[in-house]
Amino acid sequence: MRVLLIGANGYLGRFVADRLLADPAVQLTALGRGDDADVRFDLATGSPGALTRFLDAVHPGVVVNCAGATRGGARELTRHNTVAVATVCEALRRSGCGARLVQIGCSSEYGPSQPGSSTAEDAVPRPGGPYGVSKLAATELVLGSGLDAVVLRVFSPAGPGTPAGSPLGRLAEAMRRAMQSGDGELKLGGLGAQRDFVDVRDVARAVHAASLSAAQGVINIGSGRAVRLRDAAAVLARVAGYGGALHELDGPPGPLRVAIGHPRTESDHAAPVAYPYPDGCGSWQQADVRTARDRLGWRPRINLEESLADIWMEAACRI
Repeated sequence: MRVLLIGANGYLGRFVADRLLADPAVQLTALGRGDDADVRFDLATGSPGALTRFLDAVHPGVVVNCAGATRGGARELTRHNTVAVATVCEALRRSGCGARLVQIGCSSEYGPSQPGSSTAEDAVPRPGGPYGVSKLAATELVLGSGLDAVVLRVFSPAGPGTPAGSPLGRLAEAMRRAMQSGDGELKLGGLGAQRDFVDVRDVARAVHAASLSAAQGVINIGSGRAVRLRDAAAVLARVAGYGGALHELDGPPGPLRVAIGHPRTESDHAAPVAYPYPDGCGSWQQADVRTARDRLGWRPRINLEESLADIWMEAACRI
């Protein structure tokens, strides 16, 4: 099976590439903007015609699109998350390869949900920010393209390679700095949000399964369990062996804030602000993952403690 992987150098794409390369039946070609891609092509600026000619030459049976942007202004997000997908869909329609498309969507497309609920694929999407809007527009393009296509709506990925700017990445870095400096107190804020964390390696398994399946439409990929960020911080402290005190700063859920040690001045008391989730999903998200089980034969295998241990292993290497 010939697979064309777009975005192989991204956070998710690297693990998808590893998973596909481990399958001896897969012949993988990576397309992207980096120098190490098999073929250099920028979806945001390249023409559908140029991509069509490449598809006709390579003739893949499956195209997996892991490319996209999570941060930036509305114009940049639209260019990388929506226009790029429009290019892929148009090129596939023009091409004679007849490839199946596996598009990576995200839970931000749903927007805020009712605390305590599990979000199924038939929920009405109400994205709460430009990131979710750009990803939802991409999903609608895929679903309306007439292609043999499936969209995997990935909830909050975690595990090795977690970006340093993400909430879990910021937590690990704050703990590393506290341990390195010998601080016995770590103050954290904005930990009230609850998210459905799914290990990035389990996401890669889902992509592999979707590539081999005949499933179409939207399929949620998550753990099926919401975890409060403050609980994730406690687990991270345990796996890191951090013996200091964890204190949650007062205030409503919002951007992750971190302060280490005892502030000495009023300006120090205003803890640094980290980037919040770019998802616009409020205080709660939890996936209903029954469709993935029934149509892909997929279940998450890696628990959050293992994911956090791998995040910490990478952070600890910087000590």
